[in-house]
Amino acid sequence: MKLVVGLGNPGQEYVYTRHNMGWLAIDHMVQARSLGNPVSKFRSEFWRDRDFVLLKPLTWMNLSGMAVREVFDFYKMELSDVLVICDDIALPYGQLRLRGRGSAGGHNGLASVIACLGAIEVPRLRIGVGDTEGDRISWVLGRLSTEEMTKLPDILDDVVRGAEAWSTLDIERAMSRVNVKRPG
Repeated sequence: MKLVVGLGNPGQEYVYTRHNMGWLAIDHMVQARSLGNPVSKFRSEFWRDRDFVLLKPLTWMNLSGMAVREVFDFYKMELSDVLVICDDIALPYGQLRLRGRGSAGGHNGLASVIACLGAIEVPRLRIGVGDTEGDRISWVLGRLSTEEMTKLPDILDDVVRGAEAWSTLDIERAMSRVNVKRPG
């Protein structure tokens, strides 16, 4: 069983914000796989598809690890069975970066997952949201611009392909497929 977790915040005011890219990715995967409506389980919106579990924690971003831990324990998973999808201000908008391990890089949702699973060896697929000279909190919690929304479907298609590469290839081969520079 593989778990793909999209990090985000519940509530209409967060739907198309940069910080909810993980949730947007899960929504896109659900639609691509025609999975329908979620089940409320593990303090999350939850879908099961063959050997996949898709998860949108409803615990708020900074407590996402609690929901991930519940699924992890229920299905008796290994760390390599978990893929966390989240936003990243250190990457240009739409750039993807897959890693098999590492620090949270200042991302509180990812930090929660790492803390609750007790290891940094948690695969993650980061989606670039760019950075700002101003207030970073306002930036990540801000809504996507019209230009960003136009590019979003292609980016989310790439995320789906990235998650599929992670699930079928060893991490090094998946990284070489996913971590290519996107045209600006």
